[in-house]
Amino acid sequence: MRTCRTSAAGKLTVVLATLVVLTGCGGGPSPRAWAASVCGALTPWRSEINKLTSSTDEQMTAQTTPAQAKENLVRLFGGAEQASEAARRKVEQAGIPEADNGEAVSAGFRSSLGKMRDAYGHARDTIDGLSTGEPTVFYDGVRAAVETLNQEYDASALDTSKLNSEELKQAFDEVPECR
Repeated sequence: MRTCRTSAAGKLTVVLATLVVLTGCGGGPSPRAWAASVCGALTPWRSEINKLTSSTDEQMTAQTTPAQAKENLVRLFGGAEQASEAARRKVEQAGIPEADNGEAVSAGFRSSLGKMRDAYGHARDTIDGLSTGEPTVFYDGVRAAVETLNQEYDASALDTSKLNSEELKQAFDEVPECR
């Protein structure tokens, strides 16, 4: 009796191992599934960034003390940094699409989001390091930090016209999550 159980357990182990190997070799998601995952990651990120951008604009024009503005801006840029990292992780979790240049396209998205994350983190750190003793000096420093952020952000943008994958271009045009 013990031999039968051992034999059955051995067969089950072989079947499970085969499934794991086949699943691992099956490749990544289809272009449509990958595009849906990426757009699903980017939609909430875009909303969060828009909300944070509006809040930042309000902070720049609000009648607050430099200390209050500093605290709010550090929090806002930290939130944008975290949102960018969350989107980057979700794109990474989407895997590598089964498409021409899928690895390069996925890497481009992850790299772009990583650079955006870093730009927000750099702005947060810069503003956090500013002294609030002299309001004019503080706000000049904030303007310079925001200008640098805009430059770094613009430099991090992914040019989707260079996806170099017709399958992925078509998928991004077709899936509802990307509209």
